[in-house]
Amino acid sequence: MALVLHSYWRATAPYRVRIGLNLKGLEYDYAPVNLAKGVQHEDAYAALNPQELTPALVTEAGRVITQSLAILEWLEETHPEPALLPGNPEDRAVVRAMADIVACDVHPLNNLRIQQQLTAMGVDDAGRQAWSQRWINDGFKALEPMVARHGRGFAFGEAPSLADCCLIPQVYSAERYGVDVAPYPAIRAVAERAAAHPAFAAAHPDRQPDARPA
Repeated sequence: MALVLHSYWRATAPYRVRIGLNLKGLEYDYAPVNLAKGVQHEDAYAALNPQELTPALVTEAGRVITQSLAILEWLEETHPEPALLPGNPEDRAVVRAMADIVACDVHPLNNLRIQQQLTAMGVDDAGRQAWSQRWINDGFKALEPMVARHGRGFAFGEAPSLADCCLIPQVYSAERYGVDVAPYPAIRAVAERAAAHPAFAAAHPDRQPDARPA
């Protein structure tokens, strides 16, 4: 049985997992979940992932793993090469902290559920964009000095890591929400490097089978 990734093309959480799978050189089947149409709330998908979010990864053994960071950690444990985490415990903690800034502090405030709730509360397009920009900028202000200090081509060191799996999708999200990334040269440099890397390029939303024209 092949790995199956339940994903939505421009959602940043499954984007992280696509990068991780590609970096590990793993083949997988892509199962689109149209979040815009609410497919995640249908019984079939809710039975797979009761949280009704993407991603969900079905393993070769038929087990279902949810939450992007849990999936990436599972990939690291089951397919340790190439490594997404450095060997030194302190370095691993730094990489995880960088990933958590995105996955725990930035993304949850800007995902589809939050955008829909803001709309329901009467917040207009400009207000929702300002909301998203605020939290993305807060995260990037924290990440920029970390990347500048630890990065040597990628967010931590010379090779892609768990931090890049989270950072690059957030840069994509920043572009969607009109965030000015000029104040973040270290982050921009990593994004440019990643864009030329096959694993990141193949994971880009525009290259997914369910991608819609802009």
